Formats: sequence, structure tokens, C-alpha cells
Amino acid sequence: MPRARNRRAPLTRLDRSASANGDAITAAVETAAELRRRAVEVASAARPAEAIKLLRRALRTLPVDSDDLAAITVRTKILLSMAYVQAETGPITEGLVHLGTARSLVNGMPEGPHRQALLGFANQQHALILLRAGRVAEAIGLFDQAIPLLEETLDGPAGDPEMLARAFMNRGLAYIAASKPGPAEEDNRRCMALSAEHGLPLMAAKAEGNLGEIAQLGGAIPDALHYFEGAERAFRELAPGLVPRTKIDQARSLLAAGLADEAARHLDEALPELREHRIGQDLAEAEVARAAAALLQGDLTLAKQLAASARGHFLKRGSDPWADVAALTRLRAEAKAALDGQQSTATPARAAALAERLRSVGLTDEAAMAMMLAVRLALHRQGVAAAEALLTQVPALSKIAPIDHRMLLRLCRAEVALARGRTRQVLAQAKAGLTELGTARDRMGGLDLVCGTAIHGFELGRLAVNVVLDGTRSDADGRRLLDWQERTRAQVYRYEPQPAIDDPELATAVAELRTVTRTVQQYRLERRSTAHLERRITVLQRDVSRLGWHTSHWGQPRPVCSSAEVIDRLGDRTLISFAGPGEDLAAVVVSGGRTRLFRLGGQAEVLELARQLHADLDALAPDDLIAPLVNAVSQSALSRIETLDRQLFGPGGIPTSLFEDRELVIVPFGGLYSVPWESLPTLRGRAVSVAPSATAWVGAAEAPPRELGRVVLVCGPDLPESVSELDQLTAVYPDAVVLEGERATSAAVLSAMDGARLVHIAAHGTHEPANALFSRLELADGGLLAHEVARLHRPPAHIVLAACELALSHIRPGDEPLGFAGAMLASGSKTVVAAVNRVGHRSAALTMTDYHRRLVDTSVAVDLAETMTDYHRRLASGIRPARALAEATAADPLRRPFILLGAG
Repeated sequence: MPRARNRRAPLTRLDRSASANGDAITAAVETAAELRRRAVEVASAARPAEAIKLLRRALRTLPVDSDDLAAITVRTKILLSMAYVQAETGPITEGLVHLGTARSLVNGMPEGPHRQALLGFANQQHALILLRAGRVAEAIGLFDQAIPLLEETLDGPAGDPEMLARAFMNRGLAYIAASKPGPAEEDNRRCMALSAEHGLPLMAAKAEGNLGEIAQLGGAIPDALHYFEGAERAFRELAPGLVPRTKIDQARSLLAAGLADEAARHLDEALPELREHRIGQDLAEAEVARAAAALLQGDLTLAKQLAASARGHFLKRGSDPWADVAALTRLRAEAKAALDGQQSTATPARAAALAERLRSVGLTDEAAMAMMLAVRLALHRQGVAAAEALLTQVPALSKIAPIDHRMLLRLCRAEVALARGRTRQVLAQAKAGLTELGTARDRMGGLDLVCGTAIHGFELGRLAVNVVLDGTRSDADGRRLLDWQERTRAQVYRYEPQPAIDDPELATAVAELRTVTRTVQQYRLERRSTAHLERRITVLQRDVSRLGWHTSHWGQPRPVCSSAEVIDRLGDRTLISFAGPGEDLAAVVVSGGRTRLFRLGGQAEVLELARQLHADLDALAPDDLIAPLVNAVSQSALSRIETLDRQLFGPGGIPTSLFEDRELVIVPFGGLYSVPWESLPTLRGRAVSVAPSATAWVGAAEAPPRELGRVVLVCGPDLPESVSELDQLTAVYPDAVVLEGERATSAAVLSAMDGARLVHIAAHGTHEPANALFSRLELADGGLLAHEVARLHRPPAHIVLAACELALSHIRPGDEPLGFAGAMLASGSKTVVAAVNRVGHRSAALTMTDYHRRLVDTSVAVDLAETMTDYHRRLASGIRPARALAEATAADPLRRPFILLGAG
């Protein structure tokens, strides 16, 4: 018996020890699982470095040699999570090492749902690592293995709905990378359904962002930006670390729309945060996108630097396909330098070799781009035969190839045809390419998106116009040149505006922008620091822009007018359409049914004269300028005006006999948009209408007159009462709606403008050259933005902006001018009168009073109780707007720099 008692005692101690050991393992497993949960959470929020620390702590918590199934399961999950975050912050080989260890553990587990679920998890993580490295086909194969395993175990104890949703989302991303939008959308919709069912808001937000990428693949840029906006809003609340990733996606959409400056701002905000969190893949992708933006901006040095940096990051990670994408961006910058005659390392052989590498990993569209660069380099350095041979090797573009790829292919074909002297083929390629570009433009949203796309067809359009210009010998050739000018300029003015979508968030952002801008002005007067407010203005302008991209819609474009239609509509007017596709300035003149071409010498000289004249007239604007300064600046301005006049209308220029006693329609280009045309001696006192294209003028001229409707007179704050024209104008328009003082708020003015026949606004104006849609008129509660007036349902038929500079335009590549006055014309106004320079209060008041008195015959007695019939009799007795403005500005042409935009 004693012996029996001695045998039982050690067993009891072993039992206690085993129990204690089991409790310790259970506690360790629970702690490790909690640490992994937190690591996954921070990794999902784009903080991989922090996640790695948590996962390492979790591994240290677990016993190394335990055969406990729960411990092995948690260790496997930790290693699989570690594999991804390690691959994000370093070489992918480090992540694959952890993945291999995890797979070994899975393979040693007994058959059953837990092993099956872990195998699905392992395949999903492996696929994701390969996807981020650019190995798309391999990734899709692994996702295809992972998803059935995760689906089969979903309803059991090993089920993980979040992992399944993530697998669908990530396979959707792989399909996006493979340019398969249909399957991509299906997978992301399934992810969103699972997320809604199981309460996974962050996963749903990520899938929404992926829908934006799918929309971009199909060319629906406004829809893409709308999805990205929704995803970013969710990320700011749930996972702020993911916002920079969304900025990369937004920037790519903006680049597709040709908005390089806006894309650059998005990326410049994202890059510092990406560097801080050491997210290698996203950082390198952001650098590639920023390099592409720099390329569109013409900063080749920055483009090459950023592309090289991105390539280094990709190679360090082991992402060879992505490294070749970065190399392609650098090659584009090097090729541009070579074609511009600068020193460059780009050669046809290098481009062709890169094309083969890209093709070998399935990046067909990128391979086509590299081969097209080889074609252009060969044409530049080796001759047409070498270029032709390479052109036959360009891979066929996919159905969803980016529009810039399609335009480059057309350009390559056109340049090779030109080298062979086949001008018909050149023009056929240009016509087909611009038609493709028009199809892409038709899917854009706000004015700036529609404008921006022109950059992709700029070189192709310039080539076509040059070919036609070089071959112009007769009136028929002149008509053909006008036809090509119309195809390649100011396309935004062809679109029919549609009612804007009311968006409370946009309204809130605009209101805050108005308030902050006004506060900045006050702080400057008080000499207080405005740096923090100016940063807020930048953020608000970005918010207003991006919200407007998917809430402003433009309908079907009006057809480009043919030269025959322009001639017919002009009647007894004369059209002068300037162009400068090469080094020389040219003008097509349509008068009396005939079309003639005039070559006017070097355009650089003319544009520099226009720039200097603009500076002189700005300096001459203040009312209180001292007499000696007035005399000095006036002499300088007069000298430049006379020189510019001789260049355009003197011997060898456009003969005045072509427009004697005729109204003029002038279509400028580039820097000529800043010229106050009626200040030129030859044009002084002549009725001149300025239009961004002949098609835009025809559209404005054919707009039905709005005989009914109210007249609105607005006076903004801080105008000297002694020079205000409002009292004079109320006598001219006795029944007008008058808004002044505290009543002249933005909301009140917009409401009064909507549907008005004529609106006159006397206020301080500011032209914003960086983003013309933020040009503004200062009202009682702050600035009224061009962005807002462009969204009116029924813009006024005739608007007069008695303010500084608001006829100025920001000229985007492709000769797409847009500013405050231009936004009014594009949104449906027929006649817009505004200044191209700064203008003094007294000069503005005198000009406008004179203008309106001539517009409405004031020789007929004014009765405050007059009927509309009496009023229309006075209006009919007056003269046309263009003639009225010509007579009003002729009295002091240097200090009355107003033009009429549209049809007058």
C-alpha cells in the first residue's frame, strides 16, 4: 500500500504540471492572437512597419516547440501576416521566406477544415505578394486556388468572412492589373456584399476604391473620381493611413484627363506620408505617377529623377515588372529630350529591348508604348526605313488602352507617313486620332476635365495643322486650314451644358473657401500671418475641384463647324483666325465668302510684344497714378501697340481692305488672348467679337435672343462711391433688380443671374492663373467663383463684368482657354464683356456707363413707370453690343481694356 501511494504522488504532480503548462499555452495563444489581430488592423491602415513590431511580439509570445494545434494555427497565421507586411517594407524574398515556413506548418497539420482554411489563407497571401510585385498571371492562379478553399470553410468554425472578402477584393485588383474590368467588377461587388453582411466597413471602402480603378479602365474618369472620393471619405474616418494610396489612384485618373498640375498636387501630398511609413510599393508607384505628371508639365529633369528613384525601389523589392514600368516612364522623358534636341541616353535599341521585357511579362500596352518611342527615336536618328521596320513590331493595343497610347500610335504613323511625303495619310491618321480623342472627351465631367484631355492630341493636331499650312496655296487650301484649326482648338466650348447636380458637401466647401479667402485679404491688410489660411485655401480648392468633377456634367458636343458653315454664318463680317503651330504666326482671314492665308513672321516676337503690352496696361490702371508715370507708361504702351499693329496689319500683314466697314470676329491663340484688340490703331472704333474658335462663335451667334428676362445690376463692396456707375445704370434700366451693399451676396447674385437677360456686375475681380475656375468677383460675403457661375442652370444671355482681368484665360495645352469669362461662355452665355487687364475704378465706371447708354438708346425719354414695350423700343433703337463697346473704349483705349467674348 505505501508503495502504491508513492506511485500515485508523482502522477498527481505531473497532472498539475501539465495543467499549468496547458494554461500557459492557452494564455500565450490568446495573447499572440490578440497581437496579430492588432497587427492586421494597423497593416490594413497602411502602417506595415508598426504591424511588423506587433507580429514579432506575437511570435515571441508563443512557445517555440509546442505541438498544440491552437498554437500552431496562430503561429501559422502570424507568419502569413508577417509575409505580406515584410514584403511591403523590404524585398519580397523576405516575405516569401515567412510564407514558406507557414506552408510547412500547414502541411504538417491533420486534414480538416482548419488546415483547408489556412491553406486558403496561405494562397491568398502568396497571391497578394506576387500581385504587388507585378506578377499578375501567377497571382490570379493562386487567388483561384484560395477562394474555393475559403468559401468551403466559410460556414464552419474555421470560417473567416473577412479573409474571403479580402481574397475577392485582391483578385479583383489582379483583374484590374490584367485589364479585365468585367471579372474585376464582379469580384469587388462580391467583396462589398460580404463586407455588408459581416460588418466590414473598411473592406467595403477598399472595394469602392477598386471600382474607381475599373471605371478608369473604361475611360469613365468622372465615375472613377466619384468612387475614389467615397473611398477617401471612408478612409479618413476608418484608416487615415490609406488616404495616400487613394491619392495615387486619383492622380492616375487626373493624368488620364490631362490634368498634370492637379495630379501633381495630389501626389505631393501623398509622398511625404508614404516615405514616413516606409510603404515601399506605394511609394514607388507614387513616384512613377509623379514622374508622369512632371513629364506632362514639361519638367523632364524631375521626371527622370523620380522615375529612376522608383525603379530603384522596385528593384530593391524584387518587383522586376514594376521596375520596367518605371524604366518606361524614364524612357519617355529621355525620348522627349532627344526629340527636342537635348542631350539624351535614349536610343531605339534601348526602347525596343524594354518593349520586349514588358511584353514578356504580359504588359502589352506598355510594351507598345516603348516600341512607339523606338519608332520616333529611329525616325529622328536613323531614318524612315528603320522607323517603318519598328512600326510593324508595335503590339496591338488592347481595347481599353489609355488614350495617350492611342494618340501616340496615331502620331507615329503620321510622322512616318510625313517622312515618306504621304500627306494624305498624315491627315487621315490625325483625323482618326482626334475622333478617338473626342470620344474620350465626351465621357468627361467638369469643364477642367473636358479641357485637360486636349493635351493628349496636342502634337498630333499641331502636326496636321503644319502639314496643311505648308501646303496652303489657294482659297480652297485656306478653307482646309480653317477646318483643321477648328478640329484642334477650344473643344470645350462645343459642349452643351447640363444642369449641375446639387451637392451639399460641395456647397459647404465653396462657402468655407469664400470665407477663408476673405479672411486672408483682411489679414493681409492688418499685416498678419496668412500661411495657415493659405494652406487651408489650397485644400479647399482641391476639394471644390474634385467634387465638381462628378457633379458637373456636359452633354453631347455640337459638331465642329466646317469652313462653309462659318462663311455662311459670318455674312458681312470678317473672321481672323490666328494660329502658330510652328515658329511662325499665321492667320486665316474669311471675308466676303473668300478665305485667305497670311504669314505674319515669327510668333515669338508677336507673343513677347503682347506680354509686354499687357504689363504696361496693368501698370497704367490705377486712377491715382501721378502724371509723369502716366506719361512714361503710356509712351511705352503706345510704342508696343503700334509695333504689334504693324506686325499684324501693316505691310506684309493682313490688309485692312478685307474688313473695312465690317464687324470683326477674332480667334486668338496662346498669349494673344491677353490683347485688348480695340486698343490697336487699326481696330480702334471697330466692332470686334473675340471667340476661342469659329465654332464657339457660331454657337453663340445662333443662340436664340432672350428678349424677356430681368436686368440685374450688382455692386460689390469697397468701390469708391464717387465713381460707381450704378446710379447711371438704374436710369438706363429703371426696372432692373439692384443688388448692392449687404444684399450683394453670392447666393443672391447667383439666384438673380439664373435666367436673366442682362447682368452687370461692378466689383473687384481676381484672375487666378494657376486654376482659372477659382477666378472670382468680390461680393459682400466673399468671392463669387467662376466655378459657381459655370454651374448655373440658365446663365444670363448677356453679362458685363466691370472688374479687373476677368477676360483672361488660363491656356491649357491644345489651345484650350478657360477663365471666368470663358466659363460663362462655355456654360451658355451669348455675350460676355470683361477686361483683359487691370482697370481703374473710374475708367471702368466711365466705360460701362458709356457702353450701356449706347446699348440702350437713352435719347428716348426715360420714364420710371415705362412699360416693357417702351423699354424694348429703346433697346431696339440702340446699337449692337460689339459696336457699343468699340465706341465706349475708343475714348481712352489704353485705360479701357475691355473685350467682348462670344457674339455681339
